[in-house]
Amino acid sequence: MRLSALLLGPVLLVNLLTFLAPVLNLASLSFNEARPGGGIGPGPTLATWADLLADPYYLELVTSSVGVAAMVTVGTLLAGYPLALFIHRASARWRNLLMVACISPLLVSAVVRTYGWMVILGDNGIVAAALRWLGMAKPPRMVFNLTGVAIALVEILMPTMILCLLAGFGRLNVALEEAAASLGAPPWRVLLRVVLPLSMPGVLLGCLLAFVLTVSSFITPKLLGGGRVILLATEIYDQAIVTLNWPVAAALSVLSLAVFGAALLLYGRILRIVEA
Repeated sequence: MRLSALLLGPVLLVNLLTFLAPVLNLASLSFNEARPGGGIGPGPTLATWADLLADPYYLELVTSSVGVAAMVTVGTLLAGYPLALFIHRASARWRNLLMVACISPLLVSAVVRTYGWMVILGDNGIVAAALRWLGMAKPPRMVFNLTGVAIALVEILMPTMILCLLAGFGRLNVALEEAAASLGAPPWRVLLRVVLPLSMPGVLLGCLLAFVLTVSSFITPKLLGGGRVILLATEIYDQAIVTLNWPVAAALSVLSLAVFGAALLLYGRILRIVEA
C-alpha cells in the first residue's frame, strides 16, 4: 500500500499542478465581473453566469457544437471502420505498411492539413474542377462553411479513429465468423451480428475521442470556417483575445468541460451495457 502511494504520488502531484489547479483557477475566474477594456472586477459574482445562461445565443452555441461534433464523429466512424477492418484482415506482410500509411497523417500538423484542405476544397481546387469536368456548371461552395469544416475534421480525426478500432478488433474471433457463415448467415449479417458487437469497445472509444477532439477543435473551424462556423473553441478564443472578456471565456471553458464530462459518463454507461 505504501509502495503504491509512493508510485502514484508524483503522477497525482503533476496532475494537480498541471490540470486541476488551472481548471479551478479558470472556474473561479468565471465568477468575476467583466469590465470594459478587458478589466476583471474583484469579488465573486453570479452576473457572468446569469447573463450567459439567459442569452439564447450561448445555448445555441453549445447545442450546435455538440451537433457538429456528433456529425463529425459519425462521419469519421463510417469512413474509418471499413479501412480499419481491411487493415485488421490484411496479411501480416501488408498490415504494418497499411497501418503506417493510415496513421502517418498524424506526423503532419493539423494547421498544414487544414491549409491543404483549403486548397483542395477551394473554388479553384481539385474538387471544384472535377465537378465542373463532370458537367456541374456551378459547384457548391465548400470553404468558409460547415461543409468544408466537417470534411476536414473527418479526415484529420480518421487516424485516431482507426487506431481505436484496431484495438477493438483484437477481440474478433475468426471461428465465430466462420460458425455464423456455416449456419447460413450472409456476410452483412455476420458483420452486424458478430463483428460489430465484438468491436464495440473500440468503436465507443474512437467515437469518444472524435467527439471530444471535435468539440475542442479550433484551428480547422477558424481557418476553413472563415469566421462563419462558430463553435465553443472559436468563441472562447474570440471572448478571450478579441473582446477581452475573460470571465465569459472562462465560463464557456467550464461549459466545455461539462460537455466532455457528459460524454465520458455516456461512454462509461454504454460500455458497461455492451460488456454486460
